[in-house]
Amino acid sequence: MQFRRAFGLVAAALFAITFAAVEASAKRVEIIISKVGQKMTVKVDGDTEYVWPVSTGAAGYETPTGSYKPFRMEAEHFSKEWDDAPMPHSIFFTSRGHAIHGSYHVKSLGRRASHGCVRLHPDNAAKLFAIVNSAGMSNTHVVLKGGLFDFGASGRSFSDVGRDMEKTVKDAGKKKPRGLAFLFSSPKKKVDKKAAKDVKAKSVKAKKVAIKKDDAKKPDVKKADAKKLDPKAKKVAEIEVKKPDVKAKKAAPKCVEKDGKKVCGKV
Repeated sequence: MQFRRAFGLVAAALFAITFAAVEASAKRVEIIISKVGQKMTVKVDGDTEYVWPVSTGAAGYETPTGSYKPFRMEAEHFSKEWDDAPMPHSIFFTSRGHAIHGSYHVKSLGRRASHGCVRLHPDNAAKLFAIVNSAGMSNTHVVLKGGLFDFGASGRSFSDVGRDMEKTVKDAGKKKPRGLAFLFSSPKKKVDKKAAKDVKAKSVKAKKVAIKKDDAKKPDVKKADAKKLDPKAKKVAEIEVKKPDVKAKKAAPKCVEKDGKKVCGKV
């Protein structure tokens, strides 16, 4: 155990010396951890230097989400809570004991497996320790993402996506609506009034022509009614023609002269 600790201290010193010269000019360090993608992105002065697989908290041992500043660093640390488990190159960022540290459980990297800390490969933990030590904890930010609007392994926030959407609209030359309407509205289409008027005129003309054609196809109702005979009316008319004139058949009175006078009477 004594040899192992001594070896760890020597290795830490060597890594610190190796990376001190490279990171001497660092002013700002960002350590961005995606709990969805199980990846860590290390940026130095805005430039991405490393992307490493990590292990965050397993079920029941959630790693917190948010932005933090490291406040304590220990090259050699052993967990009092978890059976003196080795935590080489620990960078503590919460008062509850959450830290970024090296782990010898390298096969579990890339998935959730820790008790809440952020595990790294021991070599990568040593590199990160040297970078933060060179820049200073006050110039280092630890950002952990894994909520609804963190967009997984990409590490992009909801505000980043919103800015990209605004840029897309501006580039397309479209006017951006105010408020939330920007997310749901679509640009108005320009209407060619002259073209719309011509289309309307053609539509009216076509309608008139269609009406004339329909009138031409309709039968002449009056002629059809004249030709169409009611059988009952025809029969009554024939009876009336055949009916004799009763009055005409009555015998006219016979007139004779009597005593020089014309006397008419029934026969």
